[in-house]
Amino acid sequence: MDPQIPDKLYFKIGEVAELTGVKPHVLRYWEAEIAAIRPTKNRHQQRLYRRRDIELILRLKDLLYNQGYTVAGARKSLRRKPVDEVPVPRQAPQATAALPPAGADGQLVLPLGSGVDRRLLDELRRDLVRLRASLSTAP
Repeated sequence: MDPQIPDKLYFKIGEVAELTGVKPHVLRYWEAEIAAIRPTKNRHQQRLYRRRDIELILRLKDLLYNQGYTVAGARKSLRRKPVDEVPVPRQAPQATAALPPAGADGQLVLPLGSGVDRRLLDELRRDLVRLRASLSTAP
């Protein structure tokens, strides 16, 4: 049974523990053992998990508690994407679907009408900048 994950950008560790049924100290342990679980921290150093972190935690919980994997085995399983998790399109995309118009520079112009879209793009940009900075400082 998958719990309903509220439509929020960030969740504190207590909320994640309640949603997933995993105690906070176990979440912190999994964070140390599984590289893919990397919640950001706010200015008060509180962990802030995203929806994809919660989905990964639920997948990890299933592997460990229901399927009997060890932490090392679950880590390996999470690294490769199983065939059953690859989404299968329900129907072929229609060839008549029009692409958004291209701008003067040849880039596609996407309709960004709501503030939510802008916030998500800003968040994505910040994540990419942090990733680029971490890659440039890596040995």
